[in-house]
Amino acid sequence: MSKQNFYVTTPIYYVNDKPHIGHSYTTILADVLARGHRLLGVDSFFLTGTDEHGLKVQQAAQKLNRSPIEHCDETVKRFQELWAKLGITYDYFIRTTEERHKKVVQEILQDLYDRDLIYAANYEGWYCVPCERFFTEKDLVDGKCPDCQRAVESLVEKNYFFKMSQYQQRLIDYINEHPDFIQPSHRRQETLGFLQKPLGDLCISRPKARLAWGIDLPFDKDYVTYVWFDALVNYISGVGYRTDEANFRRWWPASYHLIGKDILTTHTVYWPCMLMALELELPKTVFAHGWWLTQGAKMSKTAMQGQTAQERPSNPMDMIDKYGVDALRYYLMSAMSLGQDTEFSEEAFILKFNSELANDLGNLCSRTVKMLEKNFDSVLPPANEPGADEAALVAACQNAVAAMRCGIEHMQLDRGIAEVIAAVREGNRYFDAQKPWILVKEGKLEQLGSVLRHTAECLRIVSGLLYPVMPEKMLQLRRQLGVEEKKLVPNMDKLSQWNCLTAGVKLPCLEAPIFPRIEVKKEKPAAQVREKPQKASAPQPAAIAPNVIGIEDFAKLNLRTAEVISAERVPEADKLLCLQVRIGDEERQIVAGIAEFYKPEELPGKLIVIVANLKPRELRGLVSQGMLLAAKQGKKLSLITCDQPFVSGASVG
Repeated sequence: MSKQNFYVTTPIYYVNDKPHIGHSYTTILADVLARGHRLLGVDSFFLTGTDEHGLKVQQAAQKLNRSPIEHCDETVKRFQELWAKLGITYDYFIRTTEERHKKVVQEILQDLYDRDLIYAANYEGWYCVPCERFFTEKDLVDGKCPDCQRAVESLVEKNYFFKMSQYQQRLIDYINEHPDFIQPSHRRQETLGFLQKPLGDLCISRPKARLAWGIDLPFDKDYVTYVWFDALVNYISGVGYRTDEANFRRWWPASYHLIGKDILTTHTVYWPCMLMALELELPKTVFAHGWWLTQGAKMSKTAMQGQTAQERPSNPMDMIDKYGVDALRYYLMSAMSLGQDTEFSEEAFILKFNSELANDLGNLCSRTVKMLEKNFDSVLPPANEPGADEAALVAACQNAVAAMRCGIEHMQLDRGIAEVIAAVREGNRYFDAQKPWILVKEGKLEQLGSVLRHTAECLRIVSGLLYPVMPEKMLQLRRQLGVEEKKLVPNMDKLSQWNCLTAGVKLPCLEAPIFPRIEVKKEKPAAQVREKPQKASAPQPAAIAPNVIGIEDFAKLNLRTAEVISAERVPEADKLLCLQVRIGDEERQIVAGIAEFYKPEELPGKLIVIVANLKPRELRGLVSQGMLLAAKQGKKLSLITCDQPFVSGASVG
């Protein structure tokens, strides 16, 4: 980020129900980014909290025979307790029922009202109680709420409106002039598409006759503030707007508002219009991440209802107690490309855990520490300069440092983590290549000590880079390497250096693997009927297929992995998509006839395979530099992708 300080926010969460995976993912992501920027030495502020007003909260309290504030006080504990369990290091937890926030909301309303930016008018239309939003007839989908697909109510009532419509063109111009304002890019296009229709004014009130639980309008005590207007203000009230101007100037504008894609309009239309009316800077970036899916549908409590235990898909929150908090944090950060939807399954979770944490990282730790214990009485050998044998290991670790820095700064955490795991794998390769067990047999203890010292240095760097993702486990690993308590929390400058471990320190014994492998129970195969063996016939020579090529012809193809950065439809071409792809450090444009099979928003983040040395050609006025590989059968088409994490630009063949 160009801004010196880093200010990250999550949405504030409704307290009418229990926290779920959507809440947890966004909050863990914010925590990793905040910890990551602290790792980089950047002053950071992390705001989260709860949205405690509105009809849903009032109704939930009534069902439990409680007052709304009693209900809020009780349910907010669920969030605070879960955030503590997940290791969330927020700087401030805001509640919209706190007096400071209410005072700021009322001052803003009075200011806008005094400047004729709020007016009274009758409203006639449709209202969704769960979403607490008004909709026009044309907004409805099959007569239901377009957001939650539930029934709406017809309402006619007096309300107050914010003149949001007068900021429409100014907002369009701002979005076009600031491409980083809404990320990823396809969400920017979605907002611009929304703004192609006339923008109405925003109803910012609810009559107390219908809803009593909210912040009173300062200019009409018969009304309370619309919950979304109230909630959005938390991003500025939480850092001192109108109450601590020095603190506000220090942190605003926010570096990132992290949101789910389902609340895009409120954050990229309502909120910036409100800020423009207040003559405040807009946040640097509103980043809309994707959803966690199960069986192709968004994970939600509603989706789980009515299913048997056998039918019900795995719940990511169950992974905390089964496999640990840090394992869940690691999976959520490494398995999702930010901005894209990702399928969750316990099988995928276990596969990634066993492969990357148990087999790779845990194995390198166990091998190094156990050999130090057995051959050096757990005393860390002295440092020596890495030589030719260590060149690849040092390079892999430095690549990981650079990739993780980039991942933290540019919302590419999965890529950064992949490079860290690549460094771990290089550590294991180096260990195997040096054959320390042979060095033991031959009595070459000095050389053995050098090898173990270098793998320990690799582990020190890796533990620092993964600290924002897995803080508890990485502190445990750093203690295992003899890092002093005062230096346990890492900083990026030290991670860029080699030989920072203290020689002669006695390491603690490794009593159990840092990441014990998850054993999966295999079901016994069904009994098979034995068939009488048939006499084998002599093999027949294979028929020569037409148009065969030799290996020398195949070698002419340069097949590479490529990451899709963005995808857009080609105007007036029903079958064509224009893709921007990354091949290593190079970016290219490829025009492909896959629009019938893939929506543009489905493609960014996919790692595909392309023919990289195909002669460029022009399609519909666009230059295409390469060809995608895909499998096709009848009316089905599927892009060729990798089933393991790979960097873009890897060779195929």
